[in-house]
Amino acid sequence: MERKRTFGQYRFIDLTIFAVLTCFFEALIVRAARFWFPQELYTVSLSAAMTAIVYMRWGAWGGIHAVLAGFVFCLFSGGTGEQYMIYCVGNLFSLFALILLFRVGKEKVRTSKLLSLLFPILVQFLMHGGRALTALLLGAPLTGVAGFFLEDSLSYVFTLVIAWIVKRLDGVYEDQKHYLLRLNSEKEKKEVKNES
Repeated sequence: MERKRTFGQYRFIDLTIFAVLTCFFEALIVRAARFWFPQELYTVSLSAAMTAIVYMRWGAWGGIHAVLAGFVFCLFSGGTGEQYMIYCVGNLFSLFALILLFRVGKEKVRTSKLLSLLFPILVQFLMHGGRALTALLLGAPLTGVAGFFLEDSLSYVFTLVIAWIVKRLDGVYEDQKHYLLRLNSEKEKKEVKNES
């Protein structure tokens, strides 16, 4: 007899896979940047793209991935205790993007050409804003916080490209409860069709 996973087990496995992917890509990017482009002013991060995907799939659980991405970025770039606070707490500001998902609805955001791309950009912007605000609260000068937006501006492009790609992959950029129900419904229809 085949043992089926519970929804909680499925969520745990899925969140773990995305956490590992987020940590791996963030570490890889930071290491590559430090090795090949140590003098560059710009940085690139996939943290907003990965977090936006998890927000779409599981809602507020994506906050874990936002913090993880900030932690890994600081760990591999040799961050100070203050930088850990700025990136980990600052990334949590992206939780405010969930207001869009709940007000409009995940399915409408997912299927809309504009909103499906706007949502991850909003996540990115809120991460930058959260980092800037956290830095200000920790005593950084106002002139210094613009760097959070400018130095990481290429990440907006990467976030858009990743969102555009995953939107086209079945079930990746979709609320997982909705996805599993849709799959089950399609399976039942196919079985009924085969019987008749």
